[in-house]
Amino acid sequence: MSNPARCVNVADFKALARRQLPRPLFDYIEGGADDEVTCRSNIGAYDRFELVPGFLRDVRNIDLSRKVLGCELSMPLILAPTGMTRLFHPGGELAVASEAARAGVGYALSTMATTSIEAVAGTGRGPRLYQLYLVNDDGVNREMVERARAAGYDALILTVDCIVAGNRERDLRNGLTVPPKLGLGSLSKFAVKPLWCLRYLASPAFDLPNLSSGKGGDVSTLASYFAANMKLSITWDDVARVANWWNGPLAIKGLQATNDVVKAADAGASAVVLSNHGGRQLDFAPAPIDLLADVVDHLGDRIEVLVDGGIHRGSQIAKALAMGARACLVGRSYLYGVAAMGAPGVRRVIELLRQELERTCGLLGCASVDELGREHLRLAGLPPYFLADRDVPSSPSDSETPLRSISR
Repeated sequence: MSNPARCVNVADFKALARRQLPRPLFDYIEGGADDEVTCRSNIGAYDRFELVPGFLRDVRNIDLSRKVLGCELSMPLILAPTGMTRLFHPGGELAVASEAARAGVGYALSTMATTSIEAVAGTGRGPRLYQLYLVNDDGVNREMVERARAAGYDALILTVDCIVAGNRERDLRNGLTVPPKLGLGSLSKFAVKPLWCLRYLASPAFDLPNLSSGKGGDVSTLASYFAANMKLSITWDDVARVANWWNGPLAIKGLQATNDVVKAADAGASAVVLSNHGGRQLDFAPAPIDLLADVVDHLGDRIEVLVDGGIHRGSQIAKALAMGARACLVGRSYLYGVAAMGAPGVRRVIELLRQELERTCGLLGCASVDELGREHLRLAGLPPYFLADRDVPSSPSDSETPLRSISR
């Protein structure tokens, strides 16, 4: 299948990516930590919430736009930071960034990207964020922040949940190295995908230009350096120091406990990203969507709350927005697109999520994403009022929403 239009959902791109990529690389995208319980629950958690429509509303013109972290987005979507994107397609981060700019959605470039801060900044003006991992050398950390500011990035995302590497057993079984080493032990796993091998061998050598001051270098050495030098003692003092360097919109990604979100707001963060790193770090961590309502209710309007993990449908974005999220981040969904078809695949994935979100808003009776609210949600399997021994509300405005009435 070479025509992106023939893919009608993200699952179609996932199937294509599975066919295109060597097994170790597909597993690298797909896998999680330990038994992958959290990885699965990130997706399944959305199924616990049903959508309650309202009809007889004018939905001829639906506005999906929203301002997030100071960025004007055409829809509340940010393509999440993912490392080593060129492993999956030669277009890599440039393909993703250019399509995000074209679509007017956010793109977050990873510290572990195989394309430099400056090169991505040259792909077209669009909402752009830089994701920062802290290493032990504050000179390197500050240099990355200053480069992002000089290149015109709109916001900074500080990721704090990778101080210890997750136990990703698929990678261990596959013997995956970064970059892949096509030796005798692994050659058979890659040789069955000759197109990927040809592209890989024809591509320039991999490096991590954001960790190496844009000068390039052996990626295997740099990856080892990063793993060995990840800062293990990130504290709120570090957050304050990074905020001072950046002096602009700052999000902290990876928080899950409400008291940590409160501390983030107290520290002056503009936003938090509720995330368990796609289930790739701590297994049995809660699904972010299950944390969202409590965090939003506790923090009120003090801080923007974004959610990341498990999203592959526009209707899931609608559920998160209805629960109070300011925006959503997606990672695996667009990686399937880039792995399957490069830039056209990313473009089609964004288009599908936009169409699904717009359709869902229309079917819910919302002419704007700002009209999505808790009244549009209920727990799946919630019994009727007469079975639950509750008073039937006279109207939605006279009662708690279906979600809140069962969350207490």
